[in-house]
Amino acid sequence: MNLTLLFKVLKSNHELNTKDYKKFWGSIMEEQEMKVIKRDGRKVEYNSDKIVIAISNANKEVGGKDKVSRSSIEFITKYIEGLNKPSMSVEEIQDIIERKLMEFGKFTLAKKYILYRDKHALIREANSTDESILSLVRNANKETMEENSNKNAVLVSTQRDLIAGECSKDLADRLMLPERIVKAHNDGVLHFHDKDYFVQPMHNCCLVNIGDMLDNGTVMNGKMIESPKSFQVACTVMTQIIAAVASSQYGGQSVDIRHLGKYLRKTYDKVYKKRFLGYVEKGYSKEESDERAREDAKERRQEDLSSGVQTIQYQINTLMTTNGQSPFVTIFMFLDKDDEYIEENAMIIEEILKQRLQGIKNDKGVYITPAFPKLIYVLDENNCLKGGKYDYLTKLAVKCSSKRLYPDYISAKIMRENYEGNVFSPMGCRSFLSPWKNEKGEYVFESRFNQGVVSINLPQIGIIANGDEEKFWKLFDERLELCKDALMCRHEALIGTMSDASPIHWQYGAIARLTKGEKIDKLLNSCFSTISLGYIGLYELTKLMKGVSHTDPVGEEFSVRVMQHMRDSVDKWKQESGLGFALYGTPAESLCYRFARVDKERFGDIEDITDKGYYTNSYHVDVREKINAFDKLKFESKYQPISSGGAISYVEIPNMKNNLEALEEIVKFIYDNIQYAEFNTKSDYCHICGFDGEITINEQNEWECPQCGNKDHNKMNVTRRTCGYLGENFWNVGKTKEIKSRVLHI
Repeated sequence: MNLTLLFKVLKSNHELNTKDYKKFWGSIMEEQEMKVIKRDGRKVEYNSDKIVIAISNANKEVGGKDKVSRSSIEFITKYIEGLNKPSMSVEEIQDIIERKLMEFGKFTLAKKYILYRDKHALIREANSTDESILSLVRNANKETMEENSNKNAVLVSTQRDLIAGECSKDLADRLMLPERIVKAHNDGVLHFHDKDYFVQPMHNCCLVNIGDMLDNGTVMNGKMIESPKSFQVACTVMTQIIAAVASSQYGGQSVDIRHLGKYLRKTYDKVYKKRFLGYVEKGYSKEESDERAREDAKERRQEDLSSGVQTIQYQINTLMTTNGQSPFVTIFMFLDKDDEYIEENAMIIEEILKQRLQGIKNDKGVYITPAFPKLIYVLDENNCLKGGKYDYLTKLAVKCSSKRLYPDYISAKIMRENYEGNVFSPMGCRSFLSPWKNEKGEYVFESRFNQGVVSINLPQIGIIANGDEEKFWKLFDERLELCKDALMCRHEALIGTMSDASPIHWQYGAIARLTKGEKIDKLLNSCFSTISLGYIGLYELTKLMKGVSHTDPVGEEFSVRVMQHMRDSVDKWKQESGLGFALYGTPAESLCYRFARVDKERFGDIEDITDKGYYTNSYHVDVREKINAFDKLKFESKYQPISSGGAISYVEIPNMKNNLEALEEIVKFIYDNIQYAEFNTKSDYCHICGFDGEITINEQNEWECPQCGNKDHNKMNVTRRTCGYLGENFWNVGKTKEIKSRVLHI
């Protein structure tokens, strides 16, 4: 290359004549084709025609001396090529063009080009949303389609919700959220959950006040629903309430089955009274009439019980909410010794467990494991397998868990220690409320809700800190404050919401009974509702900072400090603001993959961190670590009280149907040692060969029947523990890798 001429040209601020132009570029050696990095990260071949077109379009909007000559446009393209870079971003190229136009003295043209660039940036933003929507319709938007393993993204009804979500995310990013929050989300610093619903005044999850709605009636679709007179009708009304609630919020919900006990007794009492009078009229003695009426009432009660529970199971698994999925609902099964309907509730729980153990038929008529409703069984003194009256129900629950994964288990003993003597359901999967008392000094849990979640990427802080604790704690605090600001965006978006936005929640009992036109602010501006800081990857963070797992004593000490620091931070925010800030172990169905993918793109392959394709859920032990069930539960139990806004632990088990005694021992251990735990087993079915067992993940990360080699998702049923819920529509690549890596704990 003629360096003297190159120096002369680069110093020049004037337009080149054709002779100089040819002489200069003729001296440059041939270079390899340069790659251009698009804004979405794709690399494409460099094409100088696009630069010529962009400058020419701007050229058309100026006149006379403000125009740039064709040779100068070509000079700019050749200058860019002459940099000999293997790749350049679109932004870098555009910056060079602007700078060169100004060097040529074409300031007006440069301004036009900047306006042209800004205009196309806006068009591009719209087009990126357009493309994401069109790719959904074409079933090509893999990331969005695999975000939720319980949404079948091929269905038109589900696509409608996903399309609306893409529009909502676009509006949230461009118009509603501060730029620094959007950037933090895109950079994987934090995750602003459920952005696809942020454009509307919707909240996350709730504990439905189902007792009040059944006892005092409710309104749906403008129609009064009065208090039911029988168990079966109560079950039907409850499922309709669940569907209505699910359609106006984006998170899970829970209902306490205790409220159905009185309606099962109503069925019995109504039949008994009618039959007793009938037998007396027929001439039977009162004693004989009583005996016959009791038998009839028991028989009718059992029929109603079976039909009612079947209604719950069928309705929840076949209803489609406006979110494009079955309702994310949890049934809470607690035998409260002070409950006057405890015997009826024991019957209801037994029937629920029996029907879940049987399963629900797929389209081939084969019984499979349904994902919903999630079941939670509470262990207390009367059923903890230590000689209690209801131990028989716990044995049935264990048998059910061994086949159908549910129920999960809550220890009433440990929960009372953690929540001021109270026992209550999480809101859906794992989100727990903090204790709160009304003006009468009574604890209230049902009718409360969560405003939303923002999660912090712990491993990314560890990557940047690179073992430097001083740097870590400083950056950690900065990012916690950013998460707080993001959470306040969620809170402020709900302020001013009218009760008319969701009558089932705010006017007709699911959460409140406000008047029409009344604002919900009083339910937001106190600790009545919670707002949660989530977190992910405590294992990876500890490994980055200490070089060991958090099960190692050195790693454990550090990890507990990290957890306590997050807890102290949310407690401080709560005290300062009066809002119900809480610390929440993020389920991370799609986030375990997203954070790891973003960090891999930014920082490359880091052994045991970004190279494996996923981050570990919340405080959990690494899924690959060999540890027995008892040690795992005991180790993780220390984190649950710190993460009081949401936490759940699991153990991975093989097929245990022939060794239920071993599972019973773990359940007894749960009662004495940990608040909330679950079993992960396998419950799959191949439509082609009829295989009923574990469908495995092969070397290509494809689900494959071990008996016939079937890999067609449409011809198999696979159910796995996704987070706290089960998933049955398959998973993104990161979660699939995580599931594949799980080791057994027994």
